[in-house]
Amino acid sequence: MATRRHLLQLLTLSMAVSGAGILHAQNYPQRTIRIVTNQPGAGFDYAARVIAQGIAGPLGQQVIVDNRPGNIIPAEIVAKAPPDGYTILFNGPALWIGALVQKMPYDPVADYVPITAVTSAPAVLVVHPSVPAKTVRELIALAKAKPGQLNYASTAIGSTSHLGAELFKYMAHVDIVHIPYKSAVAITDLIAGQVQMMITPPTGVVQHIKSGKLRALAVTSAEPSALVPGLPTVASAGLPGYEAVSVLGLFGPAKMPDAIVRKLNQEIVRFLNTEEAKKKFLDVGAETFGSSPEQFGAIIKRDMERLGKMIKEVGIRVD
Repeated sequence: MATRRHLLQLLTLSMAVSGAGILHAQNYPQRTIRIVTNQPGAGFDYAARVIAQGIAGPLGQQVIVDNRPGNIIPAEIVAKAPPDGYTILFNGPALWIGALVQKMPYDPVADYVPITAVTSAPAVLVVHPSVPAKTVRELIALAKAKPGQLNYASTAIGSTSHLGAELFKYMAHVDIVHIPYKSAVAITDLIAGQVQMMITPPTGVVQHIKSGKLRALAVTSAEPSALVPGLPTVASAGLPGYEAVSVLGLFGPAKMPDAIVRKLNQEIVRFLNTEEAKKKFLDVGAETFGSSPEQFGAIIKRDMERLGKMIKEVGIRVD
């Protein structure tokens, strides 16, 4: 009898907590929602503002973008914020992959709850025209024939540009020398032939591909991309299983009520499925990618497991 009474008490408590969460979500939001992201003018800032404008009306509250320098400060702010749905984070692989290459003041899994993926941005594998390879298979064959003689440019250590190229080397079992850059000078040097190849967002190189200053071999997404029509994927062109994309999304602090997560997810995904949203993101080199919280969490887990193995074996670290 005591056991039965105890079970009834637990059930009653569970129903009360669940009911409170649903009621909270029904009343949410009652004030301004803040999306914290990095500095103004960057890609994250643009995407966060598009989302803010798209969901403010349906939610009936103002949605503002709070810009902070870098990726670490915004992540810290949201990790420490009350889990009430009024402070959320817009970030990308720097949040979860960054923690694999350097010590971070947050846990990318334990400190956040995924709300939805927002965009998926592929990169393109480009080479200088002096490189004789015209396909991915030919590039791999060339690299194997000349170990350590080819090089590639990348932006910051741990970026999609860097890790995408390292993943290519790792999966193809080739030795290509890394030439790190901190700015867009990398593309300038690639065009000049100072470096030979690069994995980079298509927006910065499409005009150079069209003019013949660079040769595009493949796109890094799992499927062909509307951003670079007619270009095969790296996976289909010679390196099965390869994929390197930058997925951006929204997160809440850990322990944010599930009902609020679902409400935000519903409104954001609804907006992402509109032609307006698709066009705005396509214009800046990204494809809309609304998901459930669980799907976004699975993407992050897969990313960390797949790249984490490579990062550990190759020994990539930022001091």
